[in-house]
Amino acid sequence: MTDQRRCNTVNLLLDTQAGVSYDSGMHKVPAGKRAQILNMLCEGSSMRSISRVVDVSINTVNRYLILAGEACAAFHDATVKDVHAKRVQCDEIWSFCAMKEKTAKAKGADRPEGAGDVWTWTGIDADTKLIIGWFVGDRDAGCASEFMNDVAGRIHGRVQLTTDGHRAYLDAVDYAFGGAVDYAMLVKLYGDAPEPAGRYSPAKCIGTRREAISGDPDPDHISTSYIERSNLTLRMANRRFTRLTNAFSKKLANHCHMIALYTVWYNFVKMHKTLKMTPALAANVSDTLWSIDDLVALVDKHDAAKPRQKPGRKPKAKANQR
Repeated sequence: MTDQRRCNTVNLLLDTQAGVSYDSGMHKVPAGKRAQILNMLCEGSSMRSISRVVDVSINTVNRYLILAGEACAAFHDATVKDVHAKRVQCDEIWSFCAMKEKTAKAKGADRPEGAGDVWTWTGIDADTKLIIGWFVGDRDAGCASEFMNDVAGRIHGRVQLTTDGHRAYLDAVDYAFGGAVDYAMLVKLYGDAPEPAGRYSPAKCIGTRREAISGDPDPDHISTSYIERSNLTLRMANRRFTRLTNAFSKKLANHCHMIALYTVWYNFVKMHKTLKMTPALAANVSDTLWSIDDLVALVDKHDAAKPRQKPGRKPKAKANQR
C-alpha cells in the first residue's frame, strides 16, 4: 500500500495545518443543526439521510465532517497520552473505499487513488474501554508497525498486550515496546466452512489457543473480547462500515475524518453502560462529562483558529521558487 492509502492522527494534523476555512459568519449553519449533524454521523446515519433530516445540503454535511475530523484528530493527539493502562487489546476491522480490492486490482494502472480494501487498526484499554490509538491502512507489517508505535507512545508504564494471531504484530510490538511489555496472542482455530465460499461469511471458530510471546502475560487476561466488542460498536455507529449498501467511503480522507470524529465521540461523549461513565472519565483523561454541544464547541474552536478564506475564491498558486 502506498502512503496515500495510510492515515492516522498525524496525517490529519498535517492536512489541518495546510487547510483554510471557507465559512463566513452569516452563512454558518446554526449550532443546533451542527450538533445534530455530528450526532447523526456518530449514530449510524448516512450522509444523505443527514442532509434530508437536518435540511442542509450534502456538501454542508461533507464540509462539516472534514472540519470535525481535523479538530478531533488534533484533540485526540494532544489529549490521549500518558494513559495508565494495565491491559491493552488490539485488533483490525475491515472495510473498503470506493470499490473492493478485487475490482480495484482489475483497474490496473487506472486504479483510483485510495481505492480498495481498508483496514482500521484500533487499540483499547480493556478496563476503561478507552480507544488509545487508531490507524487506517493496509493489513501489512508496515501499517502494523506504525499503529503499534502510536499506541506504545500513548501508554505510561508496562502493560499486558493481547492481539489476534496476525503475524505482522510480532515484529511491530517488539519494535514499539522494546521488549518492555507482557505480550500474548489469542489465536483462533477455524474448522471447515459449512457451505461453499461466498460473500464474507467466515468459517466456524472451533476454539482458541493462547500463545505467550514476550514478558509474563497473565493467562486469565489473554483475551480480545473487549476490542472485538469495541469494533462491533465502531461498525454499528458508522454507516460507511455497513455491508451490502452503497454507503461505503468514496474517499479515504473522509473515511479517516470519520474515524477521528467517532473516536473522540466514543471516548468523551458516549456513556458506557457498564462503566456508567465515558471511557475518558474512567481513564482519567478527562474530568468532565461531555455532551454533543461540547464536541460542537471543540470543532468551532478549531475552525476559528484557521485562516479565513472568502467563499468561492481559491487561494492563488505561489510562484515556483528557483
